[in-house]
Amino acid sequence: MSTTAATVNASIYDPKKVLDDPDFRILGEGEKTASDANIAAFYNGNKEIHLVHKPRPKPGPGQVLVHVKATGICGSDVHFWKHGRIGDTMVVRDECGSGHESSGEIVEVGEGDRVALEVGIPCSQPACDPCRTGRYNGCPNVVFFSTPPYHGTLTRWHVHPAQWLHRLPDNVSFEEGALCEPLAVALAGIERANLRLGDPLLICGAGPIGLVTLLSARAAGAEPIVITDLFQPRLDFAKKLVPGVKTVLIGKEDTEKESARKIQEAAGVPLSVALECTGFQGSIYTAAYSLAFGGKLFIIGVGKNEQQFPFMHLSVNEIDVSYQYRYANQYPKAIRLIAGGLVDVKPLVTHRFELEKAIEAFHVAADPASGAIKVQILD
Repeated sequence: MSTTAATVNASIYDPKKVLDDPDFRILGEGEKTASDANIAAFYNGNKEIHLVHKPRPKPGPGQVLVHVKATGICGSDVHFWKHGRIGDTMVVRDECGSGHESSGEIVEVGEGDRVALEVGIPCSQPACDPCRTGRYNGCPNVVFFSTPPYHGTLTRWHVHPAQWLHRLPDNVSFEEGALCEPLAVALAGIERANLRLGDPLLICGAGPIGLVTLLSARAAGAEPIVITDLFQPRLDFAKKLVPGVKTVLIGKEDTEKESARKIQEAAGVPLSVALECTGFQGSIYTAAYSLAFGGKLFIIGVGKNEQQFPFMHLSVNEIDVSYQYRYANQYPKAIRLIAGGLVDVKPLVTHRFELEKAIEAFHVAADPASGAIKVQILD
């Protein structure tokens, strides 16, 4: 691959173009702006979060300008703010725009279409094996909005490649369109875990990804489904979403094997698949101990850079362990499932804020006591 081909997206979306623009500035607390100003929520390497004013972008060849109407706050957004990094390669070193769960309306070039934004923009070059084989989430030259250094979509005006927009049917709202991103994560996990109709399933974690995985697994025909969490209100929420789900509260003093026994008792049948949605080492151990011989442990959650696994338990029970990195080829499926009524994501949005209140929204999303499942910014 030529250097030019490999770096074209990196050049187009170079964050310095925004940061060095004379219109870019950090807004003071409570500062008012014009209703059409391009404001956004940014975090930085000092673990600060604030609103900024940035230039309104102009679409170039193959691009459109989108008025972002709904953006969800993802756990990774909160993580970048609070911890400044995910792993060794995604590190916040400068001012960086948040947000990647977005939908909106095209306002320049093809004006009027309502769209969901797929925010991972691969190089799409024939010499790139992941792109050529359809696993473009593995493109080494991907521009993923809101992953440092690239600015995110939690903003008013955003320029996006037209080919990475997905039209929303009339019966799918902007809020639902923004939820296509976490739904795509769940669908990718279910697809790669090879979950089949009637498979007994364990879902670890009843946060946003665990809950959207629950909705997807129910649509896929898993039965029974057991879901776990450390917090009873989240399990209660899961029960309202899917009344037939079996819930298990994980005691903070319980060992992983004790938690596994509770899960097995709740399931009533041997569990063949576990979808781990937390990334915590203890939860991964619990999932492993819960599975039957020959089971599948699929890890969707993001955790510490290095962790320990119960190696010999996995080995003597022939439990396969797999992972995923983001998603590929899931947005059209997500939109069809929502439009067709097979997956109802609307109840997941528990808190809504105006764009001007984005910082307040981040604090709610980061506080477990708030009861928030999915916080969205609407404009």
